[in-house]
Amino acid sequence: MKTVVPARAAWSSVIRTGETLTITDLYGNQAVDFLVYDAHDTSVRYSAPDTIHAQGNVFLTTGSVLMSNEHTPLMTVVADDVGRHDTVGGACSKESNTLRYGHHTWSQHACVDNFLAEGAKYGLGKRDLVSNVNWYMNVPVEKDGTLGIVDGISAPGLALTLRAERDVLVLVSNCPQINNPCNGFDPTAVEMTVTGTDTETGTGAGTEADPA
Repeated sequence: MKTVVPARAAWSSVIRTGETLTITDLYGNQAVDFLVYDAHDTSVRYSAPDTIHAQGNVFLTTGSVLMSNEHTPLMTVVADDVGRHDTVGGACSKESNTLRYGHHTWSQHACVDNFLAEGAKYGLGKRDLVSNVNWYMNVPVEKDGTLGIVDGISAPGLALTLRAERDVLVLVSNCPQINNPCNGFDPTAVEMTVTGTDTETGTGAGTEADPA
């Protein structure tokens, strides 16, 4: 199943054990905010601290395991064309946009809005949102602990693939941010490809792509 997720839109799907999700950066330099939960018990969800602790690195790439708040594996990165993805930059929100970029940004759509709207389909609310993964976002961390959001290191057509280690629910916000370089100041579409048997159709603003 292939789904093109438009710029600024949300997407979600249940990925069954052993199935894979490939995220393709169609036009380059597009951040993809990502949350993952146990599909049968959403109180078990992605944990940035457990993930960072387990691998001893704040960046994700091939071999990285997304760990839960119970320190158990949710998904594993099995292929990665880019080589480094962010775990510490968080999701943009109306509040953070206002603080960082000024009150004139208050009306701008943000990743937290996408997560809340998409998560509501599964009974999730604001208390269920945790620190997320930012695929393709370039957030260098300096020796003194400072970090920034700078031009991405992805390019058109680059992809990463995750394998589900249990039945998981994935929520995606195709980041709408236009006030920093995470999307090259011009959000674009990405593609989600779920492979395996008995996959569920993803939901959200994406559209199923024509078969290859």
